[in-house]
Amino acid sequence: MRLLLVSPGSLKFKPNVTVAADGSGNFKSINEALAKVPLMSISTYMMYVKTGIYREYVSVASNVTNLVMIGDGATKTIITGNRSAMMNISTMYTATMEVIGNGFFMRGIGVENTAGAKNYQAVALRVFYRDCTITGTVDFIFGDAQVVFQNCLIQVRRCMDNQQNVVTAQGREKMSEDSGIVIHNCTIEPHPEFKADVGKFHTFLGRPWKEYSRTLYIQSDIGGFIDPLGWLPWVGDFGLNTCYYAEVENRGVGADISKRVKWRGIKVVTYQQAQLQYTVETFIQGQEWIPKFGVPFIPGLLPQ
Repeated sequence: MRLLLVSPGSLKFKPNVTVAADGSGNFKSINEALAKVPLMSISTYMMYVKTGIYREYVSVASNVTNLVMIGDGATKTIITGNRSAMMNISTMYTATMEVIGNGFFMRGIGVENTAGAKNYQAVALRVFYRDCTITGTVDFIFGDAQVVFQNCLIQVRRCMDNQQNVVTAQGREKMSEDSGIVIHNCTIEPHPEFKADVGKFHTFLGRPWKEYSRTLYIQSDIGGFIDPLGWLPWVGDFGLNTCYYAEVENRGVGADISKRVKWRGIKVVTYQQAQLQYTVETFIQGQEWIPKFGVPFIPGLLPQ
C-alpha cells in the first residue's frame, strides 16, 4: 500500500459521482453515494463532496478500494458526528469516520467529533498505516487524528531553497483531545533523489502546528540527516511549553537525543509508559478492529 499526500489544489479531476447536501449532486449524503460505489475496484473511483455539513458516520469498508474523496476544503466540506463514550458505547464506535479499504485518498474534507470534553473520549478519525511509503518535504504528515504509522518508510524529499524539511505537524488544539501521531518501527530517511543535496538543508522531526501538538517516535530507525536539535518551532515560542514530543528507544545515527531542544514540551517517556499509552493496542484500540480485516500489526512494542 502506498500513501501519497499532496497539497490542496494540486489535483485536477473529473468525479464519477457528486455528493451535495443541498441536493445539487447525485446524492445528498456520503453514505448514499458509498452504497453505490463499485466494490473491489482496481481503478480509481472519484467522489466529489461539495461544500456542506454532512451529519453522518462514514465507514469505507474493506471491499471499497481505490476510492478518492475530494472536498472543497477542510473548513467547507465537513463530516461531523457527536458520539462519545458518555453514550455507553466503546470508544472505537465513536469515530465519525473510519477507513479500511485499500487505496483510499481524501483531500479537502474536514472530519470532526463535536462531543466535547465533558462527554469523555470521542474520536473523529482513528487511522492505522502499515507498510506504507510516505514522502514529502514540509509538514507532510499532519492533521489531528489518532494515528499510528507502523513499519512504514518515511522518505524526505528536497524542499525549496528557502525552506527546511519537517516531517510532522500535529494539530491537537486541546489537552483533552486524544489525538496524536505515533511513528512506530518506521524508517525515516532521505528520498534517493534528495541524498545528493541532503547536507544543504535542515530536516526536523516535527513542529507544533497547534498548541497541544503531540507526536512520538518509537523504536524507529532515524537517519543521520535529521538535525541534532530534532524539533523546530512553528513561530516564536508558540506551543513549545504545551506540546508533547517524545522519542522512545529509537535507533540510527539520527536517534541521538543529546543535542535536542530543551523545551518544556519535550518529554521523557519510558518503554513501560509507551507500552501502556502509545501502541496500536492502547492508542488506537487496534486489537478491537484491525484483526477482522486481516491486516498485520504489532499490538505492543518490540521487545527490549
